[in-house]
Amino acid sequence: MKQVFIGKEKMPASQVVVGAMRLAGFNAGEMADFIHFALDNGVNYFDHADIYGGGRSEEVFGEALKADPSIKREDLFIQSKCAIRKGEVSYYDFSKEHILNSVDGILKRLGVDYLDALLLHRPDALCEPEEVAAAFDELEKSGKVRRFGVSNHNPGQIELLKKCVKQELAINQLQFSICVSNMIARGMEANMDTPGSVDHDGGILDYCRLKDITIQAWSPFQMSNWRGTFLGNGEYKELNAVLDKLAAKYGVSASAIAAAWIARHPAGIQIIAGTSKKEHLKDIIDGANITLTRPEWYEIYLSAGHILP
Repeated sequence: MKQVFIGKEKMPASQVVVGAMRLAGFNAGEMADFIHFALDNGVNYFDHADIYGGGRSEEVFGEALKADPSIKREDLFIQSKCAIRKGEVSYYDFSKEHILNSVDGILKRLGVDYLDALLLHRPDALCEPEEVAAAFDELEKSGKVRRFGVSNHNPGQIELLKKCVKQELAINQLQFSICVSNMIARGMEANMDTPGSVDHDGGILDYCRLKDITIQAWSPFQMSNWRGTFLGNGEYKELNAVLDKLAAKYGVSASAIAAAWIARHPAGIQIIAGTSKKEHLKDIIDGANITLTRPEWYEIYLSAGHILP
C-alpha cells in the first residue's frame, strides 16, 4: 500500500483510509474481519466521527477491538471528528466543553485511551479560537489526542484557529473527486471568466500544500450536491468511457482508476473509502497503487467536462 506523510511531522500512513460512516450495521465479528482485511492489504488508517450511526460505528469498532486481541491498538491509526450536534435544531459547536465531552465519549465508545487524530467536523460560525485552543491544550496534556486537524475549512478559517491554537493542524478533510474538483479547476482556469475559475475555497489546495496540511478526500466517487456516484452514470458518458479504457489497460476496475486519479496528485491526498464492502475497498487500494501518466490524468480531468485555457 502506497504511503503518504501526515503534516509537518511527516508521519507515514496508508494513502487509503477506511471511512467508518457506513459500518454501524456491522457486528463485532464483522467489524474485526473488516479491520483484518484492511490491515492485510496495507491500510492502517481508520476515520470515525461521533455522529456516524449515532455513535454506533465507534461502539462496534470498540467491541471488535475488545473481542479480537489479535488486533493491536498500536497497529491502528484511529481518527475521529466532533462538533456536529444533531437534534431538534442541528448546529456546530467548537466550545471547549463540547470538544472535551465529545472526546471522552469517543474514547469510551472506541474502548481506547487515545486518538491518533481529532478533527473539528465542519466550521463553526460561532468559533472562538480561544475555546478551541484551551480544549486542544487539555487534550494534548492529558494524552487523549496526539494530533489535531479540521474538515471542510478554508485558509482563513484555519488561520483564525491558528491565532490561538499552538498545535499543528495537520489534516483537512475536504470533498474531492474527479467531478467535484473546483480546488483544481480554479487554479487551472485562473484569470478566466469561466465557471471553473470561481474561487469557492480560498485556494485551499495550494494553501494546504504550502502549510504541510494533509488533505483527506471524502466522497471520492460522488457528483456535486450529493447526487450520487459518477461511476456508470449517463451524465458522465465520456468520463466513464475513459475510466473503462484505462481500467482495461491496468487490469483493474473503473473505480480503481478514479481512485488512482486522486492518488496521482502530488499533494499526497489520502482517499477515504466510505464503503462496507471488501471488494470495493480492494478496488480503491488497487487504484492508489497505480501511478497514472500525466496524459492519462489530464485525459480523465478533461473527460469530466473541465477545460484547459
